[in-house]
Amino acid sequence: MVTDMAAPIPEHVRNIALVGQDGAGKTSLAEAMLFVSGRTPRMGTTSDGKSYLDYDPEEIRRKFTISTSIAPIPYKDYKINLLDTSGHPDFIGDTFATMYAAEMAMFVVDAVDGPQVMTTRLWKEAEKLNISRSVFINHIDRENADFGAAMALLHARFGQRLSPVTLPIGQQADFEGVIDVVMMKARYFGKDDTEERIEDIPAEYQERADSARERLIDAIAEADEEIMMKYLEGEELTQEEIEKCIHDAINQGIFVPVYLGSTMVKQGIMALMEGITTFFPHPREHAASVLANGDKIAIDETGEPAGFVFKSTSDAFVGRLSYVKVLTGVLEPGQDVVNARTGDKDRIGKLLVMMGKESTEVKSAKAGDIIVIPKLDEARPGDTLSASGDVEIAPIPFPKPQYPVAIEAVNKKEEDKLGTFLAKAAETDPTIQIRRDEETHQTIVNAMGDEQINTLLTRLKETANVEAQLIPVRIPYRETIRKKAEAQGRHKKQTGGSGQFGDCWLRLEPNTGLGYEFVDEIKGGAIPGGLIPAVDKGVQDAMAEGFLAGYPMVDVKCTVYDGSYHSVDSNEMAFKTAARIGFRACCDQASPVILEPMADMRVTVTDEYAGAVMGDISTRRGRIVGTDAADAGETVIIMRAPYAEVVNYTRDLRSMTRGQGTYEIEINGYEQAPADVQKKLVEEYQAARAAGN
Repeated sequence: MVTDMAAPIPEHVRNIALVGQDGAGKTSLAEAMLFVSGRTPRMGTTSDGKSYLDYDPEEIRRKFTISTSIAPIPYKDYKINLLDTSGHPDFIGDTFATMYAAEMAMFVVDAVDGPQVMTTRLWKEAEKLNISRSVFINHIDRENADFGAAMALLHARFGQRLSPVTLPIGQQADFEGVIDVVMMKARYFGKDDTEERIEDIPAEYQERADSARERLIDAIAEADEEIMMKYLEGEELTQEEIEKCIHDAINQGIFVPVYLGSTMVKQGIMALMEGITTFFPHPREHAASVLANGDKIAIDETGEPAGFVFKSTSDAFVGRLSYVKVLTGVLEPGQDVVNARTGDKDRIGKLLVMMGKESTEVKSAKAGDIIVIPKLDEARPGDTLSASGDVEIAPIPFPKPQYPVAIEAVNKKEEDKLGTFLAKAAETDPTIQIRRDEETHQTIVNAMGDEQINTLLTRLKETANVEAQLIPVRIPYRETIRKKAEAQGRHKKQTGGSGQFGDCWLRLEPNTGLGYEFVDEIKGGAIPGGLIPAVDKGVQDAMAEGFLAGYPMVDVKCTVYDGSYHSVDSNEMAFKTAARIGFRACCDQASPVILEPMADMRVTVTDEYAGAVMGDISTRRGRIVGTDAADAGETVIIMRAPYAEVVNYTRDLRSMTRGQGTYEIEINGYEQAPADVQKKLVEEYQAARAAGN
């Protein structure tokens, strides 16, 4: 069935990203709003796998959101697009992209635990994106829930801009409703889950409500200079003036409204929905999106049809689904759009409004709305689609995946199927990067962490019927020499008829930092000029094989200064073989060593964990290079360590900092590995050769 559900004007759209820590109740809040609004016939629940939004088998199995789901909620004349995001650090890229498409980030906070690590990280991201913020304190009915304590933690973490617009009537087991500080009424959701009662504030809560309203007005008055002057002069503000100030203050970023309730008993949900439609910014009010060329584009339904893809998924039945925020104009089926990244033209076949995995076909989508377009097979997250192809949004700030794993198919015949699956996974999720390391002959997946990798492996098995396994990432060690040495390489082989003869004298010496250099000092035709390149090639082949442990050799200067040849038996193959023999003979005398790759790192942690991180790096044979100031309460530690010691640093840093640390890492140069490390690598290489590997 085709409906017009997706075509409200921009002023009647609210795009809200639900963000925060796993377990705070983001999905439950969305499910409660769907139910209370009449959008769903029952309250979806994540605990028993009957959620409308967490429908993916992996989400049901793991009991947390992995990928953003959309809950389109019709409320009065408005369409609220709730974007339910993951609160797990491994899937934060999807959350970042979703916030890019929203005008409001609503932070869901547990009334017992308060704001956690991911809450803080995502708050900073919302500040960078310049989107409005709000808070919903959930689980007020939980044992040990304390609204006052939760507010104190929020103020300590995010400042005094936060002020409650609803208050609890009772707490924990006694929680029975909320006080709407704006309307100055008590709101109770009926026990039969069908309607909300609005009554006068109980006498015992009146003083508290009056005080909260006074604080609210203090927080919002500066949004309008004329109203602020009236307030400072002691005049009473009208209800209309208060509501206007709330809206303006949220939109200006000087006020963060705090709502509260319990999704399990639906208390506080109606007050929140009223606030969303009355006070929250609509798409046209939000700061204009930044284009790749630095210009800005404002929401405008009269412009050319254009939108950007903030999310992409693959569906077994309908193929690729592209989640699009419409920027300008009106999108309709049958339109041609051009992808700014590829320059390719594609035709819109259908427009879908998604509610979890359920879809409804619609006739159009106006600027400011969010729509899903199936079968745009070349569209990737971050792509911009427009009628002309001239519109291109600045790149979405996806975090760089720093956690590498090597993956291989258990059945070697399925390597092609594995590669195809991984390529498609990387297309839909920019925080998964795939590369083939030709040196180590491994397929490397760079991801955000273990949960993302485990989810990838499970989906590989279930959707592609390929079983894969993780193997240790091979570290790209190098070998070099530390001394000058000379040796002869002589190859003579007689097999009847023409034989093979090659003879060269080589001199090797360190060429630190200058790479490989080959010098021809042959005089008097001891080796014909046409065979000198064969000597060079033989040396390079030997360097590629390594001498100690099979790692490529670097920074070697090789001089061929003497030799001999046979007019019949000498050829390129013979001199390549002789050069290899001579090279290895030289290496035996030239103090060969193994070099290990070094990593430059910038680790950002809260001050309380800085000491632990700096102490830990010394146990990894690393060193502190310096520190930089970061945001308040944070330190950036600049350090350098052997890459082998920090290849799995994602997991270790999360453990050390309770998830509060982030880092950047880059391989930069090589240093001589300690003797014990070299000994271990040589023994492993010799054992592998003995085993035929």
